[in-house]
Amino acid sequence: MAIEETTGELLMAVARSLRQRFAAAMERYDVTPGQARALRVVATRPAIRPSALADELRISPRSATEVIDGLEARGLVARRPDPTDRRATEVAPTPEGLRVHELIHEARRAESERFLATLPAADRAELDRLLRALSR
Repeated sequence: MAIEETTGELLMAVARSLRQRFAAAMERYDVTPGQARALRVVATRPAIRPSALADELRISPRSATEVIDGLEARGLVARRPDPTDRRATEVAPTPEGLRVHELIHEARRAESERFLATLPAADRAELDRLLRALSR
């Protein structure tokens, strides 16, 4: 007897599939999914402290340091002294980081569109409505 998947299991399966597609799309930019998430946060502000980045990404400060190290090695972010506290540092996007962020954003958008293209417009609108309701 086949066990019917729950709505939660179906949602997780769809999310997994989309994450795999996103990861494959990011490979051409030599950025891991975790680095892409961090770059998205850093690129949307002038600068952020590593501890605030860790909080926003819900990762440990040590993991944030490793992600920042990887992005810095690629020239996508730069560390600099925090102008309000000379003991602290902040992370800011470089021009190359902003460029790669835009490319990744567009690749994710295009991959999402390809993934969801099989849905009729009305179903897509309903899915958007339901996901917005659940994400509040």
